[in-house]
Amino acid sequence: MARKCYVTGKGTISGNNRSHSLHATRRKWKANLQKVRIIDENGKVKRVYVSARALKSGKVQRA
Repeated sequence: MARKCYVTGKGTISGNNRSHSLHATRRKWKANLQKVRIIDENGKVKRVYVSARALKSGKVQRA
């Protein structure tokens, strides 16, 4: 599964963990994706992964 939002395109981003001594190790922040049934532009029902923020803001019409 590609960890990417169907609506907003949000995905996994990477950066560094920083300890108290400022030692850097790599880490990832994953998008908060939910598997939902939506109605797309053509009126078809699809099951896709959508970010929680897109769901809360009403950018998606759930089926």
